[in-house]
Amino acid sequence: MKNSSNIKTTKTNVHSNRFQVGRVLQVIVALVFLIFLGRTLYISISKTVAGENLSTRTAALYKRNQVLKATRGTIYDRNGFTIAEDSHVYTVYAILDHSSINYKNKPEYVVDKDKTAEKLATVLPLSKEQILKYLNPKTKAFQVQFGSGGSNLTIEQKKKIEQMKLPGIKFIEAPSRLYVNGVFASHIVGLAQPIYNKKTKSTDLVGTMGIEAYYDKYLAGKDGFKESSVDASEYQLPNGTNAYRAAKNGDDIYLTLDSQLQNYMENLLTRVQNKYQSKALTAVVEDLRTGKVLAASQRPTFDSQTKKGLTSSYTDLLTQSTFEPGSVFKILSFAAAINSGHYNPNELYKSGSLTVNGSTIHDWNVTGWGSIPLYEAFPRSSNVGLSILEQKMGATTWRSYLNKFGITKKTGITLPGEQAGMIAFKSKLDQAVTSFGQGVNVNVWQMMQAYSILANKGQMVKPQLVEKIVSPSGKVIQNYKVQKVGKKVVSESTVKTVLQGMQDVVNKQYGTGTTYKIAGKSIAVKTGTAQIAGPNGYLTGNNNYIFSVIGVTPANNPHYAIYLTMKQPQKMTDPAETILASIFKPMMNRLILSSSVTKKASASKEEVPNVIGKSITNAKNDIEKVALSVEVLGSGDVVTQQTPATGQKLTAGSKVFVLTSGKIAAANFTNWTVEEVKQYAALAGISVKVSGSEDGKVKSQNIKVGTLLKSGQEIIIKTK
Repeated sequence: MKNSSNIKTTKTNVHSNRFQVGRVLQVIVALVFLIFLGRTLYISISKTVAGENLSTRTAALYKRNQVLKATRGTIYDRNGFTIAEDSHVYTVYAILDHSSINYKNKPEYVVDKDKTAEKLATVLPLSKEQILKYLNPKTKAFQVQFGSGGSNLTIEQKKKIEQMKLPGIKFIEAPSRLYVNGVFASHIVGLAQPIYNKKTKSTDLVGTMGIEAYYDKYLAGKDGFKESSVDASEYQLPNGTNAYRAAKNGDDIYLTLDSQLQNYMENLLTRVQNKYQSKALTAVVEDLRTGKVLAASQRPTFDSQTKKGLTSSYTDLLTQSTFEPGSVFKILSFAAAINSGHYNPNELYKSGSLTVNGSTIHDWNVTGWGSIPLYEAFPRSSNVGLSILEQKMGATTWRSYLNKFGITKKTGITLPGEQAGMIAFKSKLDQAVTSFGQGVNVNVWQMMQAYSILANKGQMVKPQLVEKIVSPSGKVIQNYKVQKVGKKVVSESTVKTVLQGMQDVVNKQYGTGTTYKIAGKSIAVKTGTAQIAGPNGYLTGNNNYIFSVIGVTPANNPHYAIYLTMKQPQKMTDPAETILASIFKPMMNRLILSSSVTKKASASKEEVPNVIGKSITNAKNDIEKVALSVEVLGSGDVVTQQTPATGQKLTAGSKVFVLTSGKIAAANFTNWTVEEVKQYAALAGISVKVSGSEDGKVKSQNIKVGTLLKSGQEIIIKTK
């Protein structure tokens, strides 16, 4: 009986426990239900989860935003030849993770690494073994890139790889800038480089130096957008909310640079730099009457397309660097002395040395030339003679002329980072040495602005690099005109006296610039040799100078100027004048020739019509109607690009190049000018190597007429 009682008690306890557990579970379920119900009511009322609005989130799931990229404006030279234009580059990458499968259940990863590496090696500048190393990383990776060898690919390279149909090989597209001439006024034109925009989550081309940076707001344009509602299958909903704003393409900029003069200058500078290895070399060709810069460059420089040399030559020496100009500055002090009435040409002075405040100023010929008239001081480049003229003027008068010439004031050249320079002018010695260009720091544009008095009867004009800015519709937004700087600095008669002195520099036996004389050419010159300041005074040694020359033509009534500076040539195997003359003389000859041709042809200029979008037949009719000839690139039926640009004026019979779709066959370049071949090459996407003079016409080419051209291919032409 006792055992039976115990069994009943146990059964009762078990039943009671089950009941209690059941009640607990019911309570838990009820609580969970109440929490769920409360949460549901909260969400339905507030429409918010974790601070995020569900209505907005749901709408976002069915809304697609697309950035419509604007095309960056093109940079042209003064004649409409393309200098910089938009392009695209591609980076190839490989997906390695086997989970990457497309909707057809086919692999989107690299299946056969050996075959993939072998195929890619035929296009990329990498060997099969190098590519295999990338495809077999030491640590697990979803995808890999191929370093610099797989970056910056052209559209042609991308297409070749796509035709291989290699699983897992994909591309990233990025905007790029095409600089068709390579080394071509690189610091002036500048660079536009791809920079990631966090706001739009896209990559934009942004100007980082030169004209590209200074005029970035004009060139960049404005991106548009497209907003649309889609269903779960990504199809656009007909009654959904849609918004659209078209992209506004950037404005085009026409520079004052002349491509033919610029290319010629680049070749001359390269030749001299390679031979004499100066620490710095600058060159400017300018139309002094208008201030328009026709050519400008420097060494060291870089290739705008490949970026070769960029890291070691980022500074724009013409704009961002200042220097003591030396004796070419005597044009300013000589003009000031004449204009202020302190110049008596026949007055004698003792040359060789002059003591000022206990210090001695020497002529470059330390023994001097004895007692000579003041009219010989300038052509002999006598420091003593110009110091005497400064003393006659007095510090106050001389300083007032320095202010009028804009010394230590920025010119406002349309390039980033212009430096204003400085001057030491406290003591009498400071004041004296400024008369021959020491103790004063200037930039190249300040000197060009001061020299402009020689062509404008004593009035300075601002140097300028931009001819006009044109909207995508063809409307001229800004058309630059001659910009006078202040009032006239000196009189017309003063300018004539200075020019006579500059002619004596090159024509008189005692002149310092006889090396620059060109038979039968009307030029006037001033030379310069400036000491370079070091930590313990001026440097010594035959090459530790900034050598320079300024030359103008015609001599009596200047129109054009060439200004060269060369700092510390490391291999000075020839005299400084001989080195600079190897640039100056051919450049001056080319300048005189081109200006005379321009004058003769100015009356018969024809305006280039707009033929983009037209059929080849209609394009030919329009171009030939205005007495110009046509060169067609490609096998398509519709014109996609043209050069020179619409509105440019050419002499009758000049070539207009039009590009169509399809493959491009090599033309017969015989008797073409080098510039014409370069225009053709720029449109065809190839490069040109010239054997012979850039002035001559083509006599032969290394590729047969009719041969299909490949992107990036180099052709070699020989000139007469």
